[in-house]
Amino acid sequence: MLVTFPFGLFVCAMLFDLADVLGGPAFLGEVGYWTSVAALVAAGLTTAAGMVDLWDATGSRTHRTKITFNLANTGMAALFLLTCLVRANSPQRGATGVMVAAELAALGVGAIGVWLGARLIREFEAGRADAATLDALGGVASPTVEIARPRA
Repeated sequence: MLVTFPFGLFVCAMLFDLADVLGGPAFLGEVGYWTSVAALVAAGLTTAAGMVDLWDATGSRTHRTKITFNLANTGMAALFLLTCLVRANSPQRGATGVMVAAELAALGVGAIGVWLGARLIREFEAGRADAATLDALGGVASPTVEIARPRA
């Protein structure tokens, strides 16, 4: 759930930068820059939560998926951080075509993270559904009640 917020901000930042590169008003580049900064803050918090989530990994496949998921999201954030650092000292903080291409590549990496996150949710939901049944209690049976019938 936490990944959707920075991913959405990164998408918005790329759209503002694309509009800036395609000849939109100059302030769009600065809006894109600050949207990227906000997304990086959110991504940092998401990464911290993702590292905590690694502690309760239950199987080797799930553990590998969680690690790949966190690496994909961190890679996306790293590429956006690189574009922010390049733009930090420019007066208008405008984007260039190369920066928009790097942001598109970052969103491609982030899309892999979103796909892996959806996969993890399906795995957790399946585990939770199994745990919600009485069979998951491991042999605990409901007590049987014998009804005494009157003797004639």
